[in-house]
Amino acid sequence: MAKKKVVVAFSGGLDTSYNVMYLTREMGCEVYAACADTGGFSSEQLKANEENAYKLGAVKYVTLDVTKEYYEKSLKYMVFGNVLRNNCYPISVSSERIFQALAIAKYAKEIGADAIAHGSTGAGNDQIRFDMTFLVKTPGIEIITLTRDRNLSRQEETDYLNANGYFADFTKLKYSYNVGIWGTSICGGEILDSTQGLPESAYLKHVTREEPSVLTLGFDKGELCKVNGEIYDDKIKAIQKVEEIGAAYAIGRDCHVGDTIIGIKGRVGFEAAAPMLIIAAHRYLEKFVLSKWQQYWKEQVSNWYGMFLHESQYLEPVMPDIEAMLVSSQRNVTGNVTLQLRPYSFQTIGVDSPNDLVKNKLGEYGETAKAWSAEDAKGFIKVTSTPLRAYYLAHPEEER
Repeated sequence: MAKKKVVVAFSGGLDTSYNVMYLTREMGCEVYAACADTGGFSSEQLKANEENAYKLGAVKYVTLDVTKEYYEKSLKYMVFGNVLRNNCYPISVSSERIFQALAIAKYAKEIGADAIAHGSTGAGNDQIRFDMTFLVKTPGIEIITLTRDRNLSRQEETDYLNANGYFADFTKLKYSYNVGIWGTSICGGEILDSTQGLPESAYLKHVTREEPSVLTLGFDKGELCKVNGEIYDDKIKAIQKVEEIGAAYAIGRDCHVGDTIIGIKGRVGFEAAAPMLIIAAHRYLEKFVLSKWQQYWKEQVSNWYGMFLHESQYLEPVMPDIEAMLVSSQRNVTGNVTLQLRPYSFQTIGVDSPNDLVKNKLGEYGETAKAWSAEDAKGFIKVTSTPLRAYYLAHPEEER
């Protein structure tokens, strides 16, 4: 009989390493280890992943680079929408997992896989993001989750690997990190205690520059296109440049508390210089160039867009509809934004845009009125006050 062909979503960590070896040795499967990279792996890490996958018994290893697809189909819209979950977290892991799952599903179909395996436990959001994506995109392909189904402990998995001649440093560190192009999440340690925050030692990036500096970000129809005057056709490189500059000041640190898909509260620390700087600059530019109601309605749909990404609803048919509105809203979001950076913080300073609505021929706020007279103003105020005057004439007993 032909061996069952299984694609393992392979990160190189303990759970996915166990999956590759166990499926090969104990279940007699033909294992394909696939690492979906959304911008979080270094070339050294990817090389080590390849070497280790073959040591564990995989018949083939592949790196699926989906960073550009991740930008074009997700990050771009998160910037358009200024998406921060609970006005705090740039939902880096949430959105990354969706695109990693999509890449794994596509690869599994290409090679005619019988099953897909991932190393998620039963206690978090990632199991939902992977399973839901596979159920929709690869119907009929079996989903194998050894760690979840067998409720395996880290020690059990480590012992099995060691007993079969595979040794690696799988020591459970105080903190666990997920590094990606849209930020680094930090779990464990003090995060588990609601009364504490993370110490300096928990962060991967620290202050290396003390003196304040100016950062100028240029946008063209909502997309980042310039950093300090340098034009970037490659949006990924533009994001990486902003990260490099902001990380030197340890900008973008915070702790996020929110509701998980499974219903419990979750807490995560993060450092995300590029997302926080880019989104802040983009939002500031929009204040100058969008109408009142463009800003209002875009904020409503953007909030839903971020929630759907987090809740593993990227494939919901309404998402491209929201994206279409976000794209339309960006037609005048062009210009340069100046920020001042300092250790651990930044400030938006100014905007230079051909679509600046602050600059107009009708009037200057608090200074001069050019398109209406004093009598026009008094009449406007009187008419506007009509509903309130009518109410309090009817209810004089009510006081505020």
